Amino acid sequence: MSDPVLLALRGASFAYEDGPVVLSGLDFEVCEGRALALLGRNGSGKTTLMRLLSGGLRPKTGQLTVDDRPVSYDRKGLTRLRTTVQLVVQDPDDQLFAASVSQDVSFGPLNLGLPDAEVRARVDEALTALDITALADRPTHLLSYGQRKRTAIAGAVAMRPRVLILDEPTAGLDPDGQERLLDTLGALRGGGTTVVMATHDVDLALRWADDVALLTPAGVRAGPAPGTLARTDLLREAGLRLPWGIATTQLLRAHGLLEETAAGPRTPEQLAADFVPPVVAVRPPAES
Repeated sequence: MSDPVLLALRGASFAYEDGPVVLSGLDFEVCEGRALALLGRNGSGKTTLMRLLSGGLRPKTGQLTVDDRPVSYDRKGLTRLRTTVQLVVQDPDDQLFAASVSQDVSFGPLNLGLPDAEVRARVDEALTALDITALADRPTHLLSYGQRKRTAIAGAVAMRPRVLILDEPTAGLDPDGQERLLDTLGALRGGGTTVVMATHDVDLALRWADDVALLTPAGVRAGPAPGTLARTDLLREAGLRLPWGIATTQLLRAHGLLEETAAGPRTPEQLAADFVPPVVAVRPPAES
């Protein structure tokens, strides 16, 4: 049985005022429980698509649905959507505005009119999930870039969304910061949050995602990550390169080192662990 469709655009089109059509006749699905990576060249419509999914933009034609129910764009409908879907933009400075971390994270729940005790519980929960509890009283302007990223995500998590959409969440982070963020996203997924990530990094998409959606001039091409990211024709359409892990898998199979049905390495660490023989110390012969 396939995973249920939680969020979908059906026949959606959008153009900015006095601008060209960005998306036309788009069908797009987010399945519950699946990690989805959204990829495409600059100008392909990724940002527009994320804003359509989160209610920041309204399609000119077509329909946005949650659990197969059409979204209405009145106050009640948008409140329902924003308690289901949260978007975190690429630059945290576009999202943070309150004086302290805890104040910023509490903004969304307060706007829902929740009791103070519920707001505090949600803030504590979000700070813990993003591992920034120690920063609760820190002024936002004194945070590092990685801390600001985590605070922005915590503000979305405090809304307890079923779908969390992230625009280039690892951009600007050092390797340790990227790993910590991916661990956090894994924990959120384990708690039942469906995560959608827009990224230019095909290697990250291969490693992290269950499914990928490639935005091409001919439309969206979506499917399971390993098979879709091995399609050089689709990657060419989307202006993307072949992921390192796919190229390595093809090389291993060509040399008979990996069976056709076996999964290949998605990271250099997996390659080193599974295919590089351990170094064995050789004791020099004893002198006679």
